[in-house]
Amino acid sequence: MKKSNFIALILGTVSGVLFALGMCMALLPEWNAFTQGIIFGATGLVLGIITFIIWWKMENKKFPKLSTRTVLLTLYTIISILALGFGMCLCLVWENIILGTVIGLIGIVMLIALIPMTKVIK
Repeated sequence: MKKSNFIALILGTVSGVLFALGMCMALLPEWNAFTQGIIFGATGLVLGIITFIIWWKMENKKFPKLSTRTVLLTLYTIISILALGFGMCLCLVWENIILGTVIGLIGIVMLIALIPMTKVIK
């Protein structure tokens, strides 16, 4: 394993855990830690962006050019992730299992559809 991949693995794991814990703290009213959850989640998000930049620099890659395709794929990804997260919130927070499961599955299918969208099928 290359050094850059190992560092990205460690930093990515830490940022993911911070983000996930922050979102749990913010969204679960039983924990009574909304403000702390926002701080943890934002810290995880910023650390994730820093991880990406550090990995990019260690790999000596040029930053990708912004094209219409890249912007549309990014928007599609954000919408897919929000659909999955909204479905999970419906199930776990608002106890609407059927609608939450349907919306969550739609989000999962949308995320799986990203694979053929980003990779050219030969």
